[in-house]
Amino acid sequence: MNFKVLIFLMMVAGLFSCQRQPQDPIDAKIEDLLAQMTLEEKIGQLVQKNGDHQNLHDLVRNGLVGSILNEVDLERIYELQRIAVEESRLGIPLLIGRDVIHGFRTIFPIPLGQGASWNPALVEQGARIAATEAASQGINWTFAPMIDVTRDPRWGRIAESFGEDPYLTGVMGAAKVRGFQGDSLAAHNAIAACLKHFAAYGWATGGRDYNTVSIPYNDLHDLVLRPFKKGVEAGAATIMTAFNEINGIPATGNIPLLRDILRNQWGFEGVLLSDWNSVTEMVVHGFMPNDKEAAYMAMQATVDVEMVSRAYETYIPQLINERRISEQQIDDAVRRVLRLKFALGLFDNPYRFKGEFPPLLAPEHLDAAKQMATESVVLLKNQDVLPLSTNIRNLAVIGPLADAPHDQLGTWVFDGKKENSITPLQSLQEFGKSYGFDVYYHRAMETSRSHQITDPAGILRSAGRADAVLLFLGEESILSGEGKCLANINLQGAQEELVRLVATAGRPVIAIIMAGRPVTFEKVKPHMDAVLYAWHPGTMAGPALADLVFGRVSPSGKLPVTFPRHVGQIPIYYNHKNTGRPASIETFVHLYDIPVEAPQFSLGTTSHYLDYGFKPMFPFGFGLSYSSFEISNVLLEKNQLKTGENLRVTLNLKNTGNMKASEVVQLYTRQL
Repeated sequence: MNFKVLIFLMMVAGLFSCQRQPQDPIDAKIEDLLAQMTLEEKIGQLVQKNGDHQNLHDLVRNGLVGSILNEVDLERIYELQRIAVEESRLGIPLLIGRDVIHGFRTIFPIPLGQGASWNPALVEQGARIAATEAASQGINWTFAPMIDVTRDPRWGRIAESFGEDPYLTGVMGAAKVRGFQGDSLAAHNAIAACLKHFAAYGWATGGRDYNTVSIPYNDLHDLVLRPFKKGVEAGAATIMTAFNEINGIPATGNIPLLRDILRNQWGFEGVLLSDWNSVTEMVVHGFMPNDKEAAYMAMQATVDVEMVSRAYETYIPQLINERRISEQQIDDAVRRVLRLKFALGLFDNPYRFKGEFPPLLAPEHLDAAKQMATESVVLLKNQDVLPLSTNIRNLAVIGPLADAPHDQLGTWVFDGKKENSITPLQSLQEFGKSYGFDVYYHRAMETSRSHQITDPAGILRSAGRADAVLLFLGEESILSGEGKCLANINLQGAQEELVRLVATAGRPVIAIIMAGRPVTFEKVKPHMDAVLYAWHPGTMAGPALADLVFGRVSPSGKLPVTFPRHVGQIPIYYNHKNTGRPASIETFVHLYDIPVEAPQFSLGTTSHYLDYGFKPMFPFGFGLSYSSFEISNVLLEKNQLKTGENLRVTLNLKNTGNMKASEVVQLYTRQL
């Protein structure tokens, strides 16, 4: 055999070997479908319509819609899915999306409150329950978790975040992904997770929603992108782009961010979708001259699915004819959408919601919601008044949020129902019946925004007769969430006046604050003997808070975000760099300490405000307990680390108090 023939035979053998490697069966099915699809049908897979869209049945029948959002009528979902599978030409099932943010029917605390639990196992359990309930109602895709890191409590959507820290946010976000998606997306009670908003949405200028973002490259990577990387590593099936521009480029058309970092560097192969209208909003930004160019830019950035707006369906055919977009790009996007549908098992069982599910609001779901609500509450102040004894004779419950079943659910609750809420007043009245004390209740204000206190004389009489006053303060759910940004984050309306009024009765005042963001209450904090920060705790707010107030369990929550003393301190956050002149108590000079006609000089020569100093009202990670703890024997496994190595830290933790309690051990590191 001569040499040339030998080489030829080796090449043939190699080719034969490659051809015999089995192709992934799902990939084979996807390629088979792609080969049959018209361009219109391909584009249809990239189109997402709202559930109230006109002619939706006809669009689905003609293969012109790949996914639907905000449809929760089970009969309508069944009919749409039936049309897609049985009447469309290729029988491709639909994705059914919904904002399942912190529960479906059983509502857990808002994500910011879940962050305060510092308990990823509990967060994962909550997402698992939410997925199970949502899947039973036909949902197979949630637009959560939101893992935008933010340092601005003026931003309404801080309520949906896990706070200011990228590590905590990443851990909690990954836990939610695991909870939503379970061990297998094909399981009938799993739904696809969606990391949002990619990226830097929480960095909006002035805390104003949708606003411009200017962020240094280091901060983008070290702070903003880290949780998303963690979510991708956890297996998140989808990612949503952000509304905002980042350093001059809207996120939905940001090629360096979406194609270069997310796709090429991180290897994300899942579905990337726009936020509501964010493709065409690139025109409003001034980044693109018209919707056609917006469609071009979003496709170049590898955005697969356009939510609601119509740039893709209208202009992609033209862009292909002009050879500005290739059909290969469309095919790649369709592959990703089809792969998600196969992963969800929709081709095998498009009616997964017909499987066996526990009922909505199952007892085990409510127990988990109560546990999360309990662990999310942060004890910010306690002058030896909590926990209350059940031997009291009278308890005054005052404030507009003590019996607000709708508002305790918090923002972004589409499918929870207020009639399922157990309010604090209801639970406290039950305690009163069980232990033989009377509860005097005064709403005091119509809403948290009201500027008038109703029946102040009656409030004072009840407070004066009570052994303690539970004063429920904060903000209604509508005051936080998307588009709900505030320049003033004090207690709204007449609430500060209410605090001062109740304090004149001379009884212990226990403030329970229910809000979707940090609120500033430093002016009235001296009038409060104890403060429990409850966020918006969800369906089981009442039982959780009653247990905490009466000491059935000790508070264990820790703040996931810094609480400023005054809105003017924002941004204020725990991991601020030192600066060359860091503030200190020794160098702090107060506004009122400056002599009249003092000569011009650098007061204190450090970085602080003359009126409000440099310290927050409460720092990140802060949270008291009814018990006390001692940490000892802290040991580092090694004193030096190489790149990629882990550091093991061991310690002894002892409960030195008189009550069973949980503690969050926090370890901080700093890059010099």
